[in-house]
Amino acid sequence: MQKNYLTADGPVAAKPYVLLRKALERNEKVAVAKYALCGRERLGLLRPLGDALLLSGLHWADEIRSSDEITPPEAELTDDEVEGALTLMETMTVASLADLDVTDHYTEALHEVIEAKAEHRTPAPPAGEEKPAAPVVDLMAALEKSVADARERRGESAGGGEATVHEMPAKPKKKTAAKKATVKKTAAKKTTRRKTA
Repeated sequence: MQKNYLTADGPVAAKPYVLLRKALERNEKVAVAKYALCGRERLGLLRPLGDALLLSGLHWADEIRSSDEITPPEAELTDDEVEGALTLMETMTVASLADLDVTDHYTEALHEVIEAKAEHRTPAPPAGEEKPAAPVVDLMAALEKSVADARERRGESAGGGEATVHEMPAKPKKKTAAKKATVKKTAAKKTTRRKTA
């Protein structure tokens, strides 16, 4: 959504500008306006913001995609559920937008980091709740429990008894070293034959 501040074009337009802003402010209303931009008629929402008028661009109906492909199937709701939602909304309602906490904490933190770097100091840690420390895991206890569970599943006794040692089968010796030696000898014989010829 495109947003633009509107300004009065000279002293003659200042009076109607201020009059419109004050009228919208006093009635706590907004205006829907048609305006031209880039050679095309557009739709916008006009509202007072501080001492100025703000125009927020809107879309025409044919510019909005259908929501059929993203709308979930209709769900059955009881009257109690709807009443509960309305009660929750009522508890969260404020009299004015000024009563809401609409602070951009990310931008504030970013400005703090930039100022700290410019002043060659460490930025202040963010205020708020400290994250709870992660629980310490005893790896040996977890391993022993895992082994005991595996033995129990196999039907072995909990004590487990002594472990048995088995001989590892001997690996067959590789013949590659002998083959390399043979290849080197035949290559050496060929080069000596060429030299003598």
